[in-house]
Formats: sequence, C-alpha cells, structure tokens
Amino acid sequence: MIANLIGSEWRRAEDGAGSLPIYNPATGEVIDQVPLSGSADVDAAVNAALAAYKGWSRTPVMERVRLMFRYKALLEQHFEDLASIITRHHGKTLDEARGEVRRGIEVVDFACGAPTLLQGRTLRDVSGGVDQDLYRYPVGVCAGIPPFNFPVMIPLWMFPLAVVAGNTYVLKPSERTPLGGARLAEIFLEAGFPEGVLNIVHGARDAVDALLAHPDVRAISFVGSEPVARHVYITAAANGKRVQALGGAKNHIVVMPDADPEITVPAILNSAFGNAGERCLAGSVAVAVGAAADRLLQPLSDAASKLVVGPGDVAGVQVGPLIRADHRDRVAGYVDKGVAEGAQLLVDGRSQMSRPGFFLGPTILDRVTPDMAVGHEEIFGPVLSVERAATLDEAIAQANRMALGNMATIFTQSGRAGREFRERVEAGMTGINVPIAQPFAFFPFSGWKGSFYGDLHVHGTDGIEFFTRKKVVVTRW
Repeated sequence: MIANLIGSEWRRAEDGAGSLPIYNPATGEVIDQVPLSGSADVDAAVNAALAAYKGWSRTPVMERVRLMFRYKALLEQHFEDLASIITRHHGKTLDEARGEVRRGIEVVDFACGAPTLLQGRTLRDVSGGVDQDLYRYPVGVCAGIPPFNFPVMIPLWMFPLAVVAGNTYVLKPSERTPLGGARLAEIFLEAGFPEGVLNIVHGARDAVDALLAHPDVRAISFVGSEPVARHVYITAAANGKRVQALGGAKNHIVVMPDADPEITVPAILNSAFGNAGERCLAGSVAVAVGAAADRLLQPLSDAASKLVVGPGDVAGVQVGPLIRADHRDRVAGYVDKGVAEGAQLLVDGRSQMSRPGFFLGPTILDRVTPDMAVGHEEIFGPVLSVERAATLDEAIAQANRMALGNMATIFTQSGRAGREFRERVEAGMTGINVPIAQPFAFFPFSGWKGSFYGDLHVHGTDGIEFFTRKKVVVTRW
C-alpha cells in the first residue's frame, strides 16, 4: 500500500474506504494498492501545508528558486526512472513517457524564472507627490487533482509554479496512476524543500470533495473529464476558491485537398493513436474536405493497420494498452455503436482485445457524421472518426458544433485557408500543419467552451496570475 505524504512523513491513510488496485495495463497484473483516503487524511495534509505556509511564503524568492533549480537537476537525473514508472502503471510507450517527463520538466524550467515572473510594477507621481506600486503575494494553500493519463507531466504543470510563488501545496494524484506523483514528491524532498511545502494525499471522490470544501484550501487545479471539471468548478467556486478546471475534448483535424499526404498521414497517426488516444489533445475526428478523402484514407488505413501494438516497454511498440479493462470495453463499445449508426469500419482494433492486458488497437471509422455518438462524444481511446465536408466553411462549422473546444488543427498549403481556420475555429489551441497544438510551458494551455472552466489557464503567465494575488500600495511621503 502506498502512503500519503504529510509534511515530511510518509503515513498510511488513517481514514477512508479501503483501497484500490494499481495495475500494469500491459499484463493486467496488480502491482500495488492505493488508499482511498478520507476527510481526516485531507485535513492532515492541508494542516501540514498551512503550517508550512507562514515560513515558506516569506522565504526570499531567490532561495525558493535555488531549490527549484535543484529540483530540476534531480528530475533530469531521475529522468529514465520517471519514464519507466509512467510506462509501468499507465502503459504508454517508453518514448511517449520520456516525452511526458520532458514536457513536465519544461514547466519547472519556466518556474525557475520566478524572479522575473513575480515582479510587480510601479508608477510614480500618479498624483502630486503620490506613488503607486503593485506587489504579488502568494494565495495560500493550493491543491491539485491531475488525471490518470499524464501522471508526471500534469502534476509538474501544477505545484512547481505554485510553490515557487510562495504557496504550499496538496497534490491528490489519480487513484489509477498514483506512483508518478509519489515519486515526484520523493524527489522534491530530496531537493531540500521544507516539510509541508508539498503534501500528497491519495484517494478518489471523497478526497476530492474534501479538498473542494476545505476552508483552508484557497485554489484548486483540476484536469479530467468535462462533467467532473464542471463539478469541480461549481463546487470549489461555491466554497470561495480560485479554480482552473480543464475538461474533455473532441478535437478536429481538418485536411484540405492541397494537404501533403506525406506530412498529413504520419501527423494524424501521431495525433489519433499516440498515448493510445488517452489524451485531451488527441485528434479524434479527421475532416476530409472535398477530394482530400480520395488521397488520404487508403494510406491512412494502411499505416494504421501496421502500427505495432504491445507493452510500452518493448522496443518497437507504437501503441500501448488502455488504462483499465472497463475503459477498454467502453471504447470498444463506441466502435460497436459507430458501426450500428452507419459508420464504415476501415480499421478494426478490437482484434487486440483477446490478448492479456487492456489492449485495443488503432481503429478508423469512415463516413461519420457529427450527430453520431462517435462524432461528438469524447471516446478517449485509439479511435479515429473520419467525417467529410465539401468546403472549409463546412469543416469549420462541424468543428464548432462541438460542446468542447480544446484543440483543432488544419493541414493545408494555403495561407489563406490556414488564416481563415485560425480566425474562425472555436478552439483555444489551434494548429496549422502540426499534429498536436500543445503550447510550451511559457504559453497557457488554453481550452475553450466545455474544455475549460475558470479564468486563468495552467502554466505560462496565466499560471503565475493564478497562484498570486495582487496588492496595490498608494504612497505619499
């Protein structure tokens, strides 16, 4: 049974409703147990963070940054260890896990710029003999609730920016993939951060709801499905907290007739089937405009059929397992439903379901419409739906019908089409001739519509704004 981190002490959960198994998705083997902590465990974690806040919030920024640089160095030192942990209990390939670790460390890099990022501003003589200054202060105790699909990267989107700004933190890792967050906390302590600056409490809904209601938690960061993101936003905001809640996605990839298949096909494969489709930036709907379908579908189907499915730690594997058997079965159910609703099955990954582990291979459904379940509901698996559109206007309209607005991309050689798409598509992250429009750490991860609830997004300068509050001082001497 893995333990909670309360201050500097790893403790068994004292309250809650038992435990859940942690699986190796490639084999179905149970590799550990995660406790379902309750409100008493959450209280202990928050109290430890609150006790640490008084001293940590007054620690000079350069001392906080030196520790963050040390943390960054240790993360680099343990890079392969972190990637291996991800693959072992999430299932993604080692190359994908390494990419996850790198993207997480990039936010730590960004956090090391705190002496510049936390600066305020000043204006003298706003009135006769009167000066005005703006200072940034930390918010207090913050909490983060990351999802199962990026157990290292997304926690690193959250707590490094918070603590370098002077806040203390309680992290509630996903109960499906808790080992990444626990390892990050071990390395955090090794870097020399004071006890209580980062605390870990494991669990599921009871732990989440306790954090959302806790009077001493000032800010909540969440990444997960749209319904849960909405619940987190409404509940935490009703309890007077700052909230950034990232929800689901139904991302569209528009392929124009002039798109180069040698670029487009590998990009779609990467976007749709990378991470076994379990990511909120997966391209789940490809919209072929005009004659694009004639040149796209055959090479895309051929290439998808040849992708190697297997355990993520085996060399040459390109698509790993899904997270759990019930999730795999749910994704397979969408394939059944798509065929029943009239979609044409071009590539069927359900043949992989008979092997040990939680596998489902790349699947392509053609002739999908936005009214079908596979055309508008988030599937979160290696299933690509192909829609048709006569014009770019029609393709943009199909994308904009979605209740979610995380990402949309276009493949074209036309600057005019690219600009039109950029201006009109209703997605907060937009790509032109790239498979995944993921912002680097110094820009915000900026989903729109049901893909985000809140005002300030994760990382980038939005993250700095979220984890600080402003004080304006007006002075006359």
